[in-house]
Amino acid sequence: MFGITGCCWSVAWCFLCYSAPSTHPRISTAEREYLKSVINIADDSANRPTTPWRQILTSRPLLACCVAKFAHNWGYHTLLEGLPLFYFDVLGFSMTKNGLLASLPFLAGCVMLVVSGYLSDWLRAPGRLSTTTVRKIFLSCGLVLPSIFLILSGFLGCSRRMLVVLTMIVVMCCAQFAWASVVVNSLDLSPSHAATLLGITNTVGTLASIAAPQVIALLTYSRSTRAQWQKVFYITAGIEWCGTSVYLLFASGEPQNWQHGATSI
Repeated sequence: MFGITGCCWSVAWCFLCYSAPSTHPRISTAEREYLKSVINIADDSANRPTTPWRQILTSRPLLACCVAKFAHNWGYHTLLEGLPLFYFDVLGFSMTKNGLLASLPFLAGCVMLVVSGYLSDWLRAPGRLSTTTVRKIFLSCGLVLPSIFLILSGFLGCSRRMLVVLTMIVVMCCAQFAWASVVVNSLDLSPSHAATLLGITNTVGTLASIAAPQVIALLTYSRSTRAQWQKVFYITAGIEWCGTSVYLLFASGEPQNWQHGATSI
């Protein structure tokens, strides 16, 4: 399955992606000029700005984005790797039902991801809210709300199994708001170096993707009970609350003064 998905992405990348707006054959002139003016990327690699590593690595908005990305990935992978086990051990769903029920939150999340993106752009329109405000609101909704419903699901128990399933769907739907914040925040901070910033934040987020399943295994290895899963959900909520606090304090949705390049280290 993963191999097929990877092949599909590779083929799509080859046919749909281009090095610069000026070389893309299927966009309008107005869109091409808009992208060139906003991103401000030179077609000639020799004229592209150098990467200001010192400013990037000491940027508080970027560090806040890294912390938020870590928290978001922790919550996402807690569900991705842990939900089938939680359904089977705690709720008692058979393996036949488990696959379908565990996939429902992610199917709902696919729809909500599109909705949250459109809503974010609508709120950022002139005369409404600033980009920084929208990013902070969406990150807060995408981390705090899921953590609350996660904790709630730990108290419902197997006597209310379908309510727990519904709660997990709500968790995943709420989590999609964070995608409209931390994933695109790199482009807010520096359109010229967005790829570099996204690489940094994704690297930090991957650490959570590795650590979250290990914590689940550590807590549920001997006894995969509701009490143990409550601990998993508490830890997830604590990390998400910490990520939200840091992001609210230091995040920004505005271009940084180093985005056009500096003397690299």
